[in-house]
Amino acid sequence: MEIDSSTIILRPFKLSDVDNFMIWASDDQVMRPVRWNTFTSKEEALTYIKEVCIPHPWCRSICILDRSIGIVLIYPGSGDNRCRADIGYAVAVDFWGQGIATKAVKIALSEVSKDFPEVVRLQTYVDVQNKASQRVLAKVGFLREGLLRKYCYLKGQIKDMYIYSFLLTDSSNTQEC
Repeated sequence: MEIDSSTIILRPFKLSDVDNFMIWASDDQVMRPVRWNTFTSKEEALTYIKEVCIPHPWCRSICILDRSIGIVLIYPGSGDNRCRADIGYAVAVDFWGQGIATKAVKIALSEVSKDFPEVVRLQTYVDVQNKASQRVLAKVGFLREGLLRKYCYLKGQIKDMYIYSFLLTDSSNTQEC
């Protein structure tokens, strides 16, 4: 099914998103590259939405026609690290390969400087085996800065990770959303 990219929006999570949230957050394929565990119950998901997503300073649901199909999170630094923020995202398997993650990250980049005026750098870590996420970041204009060997445990395995960055001063390098 072809998705009209103009129907993709980012909005804060609502408790009523729980059923759609469970579709992708309980899917091991979606959650494999994500640092948090796969959700196993609706109650667990509801608690996460209520206690993490809703109060989080920048956690957005990726939506098509107001249906939650994924997530984008921005974790701003504090103190001397307030100039940077980490970004993460995930999209339901049924929507892979359609440019949705790319569009969602572009929207997030366009909004982050309004919400966090001190942030000038966004960064993320990507498993070297996650080629799809690497393509998303390259399309949006992130720069792969380097390889972090044996950097972290991910689902019980120690992984090499790439670090990618985007300077908000680079925003002229991205296309309009």
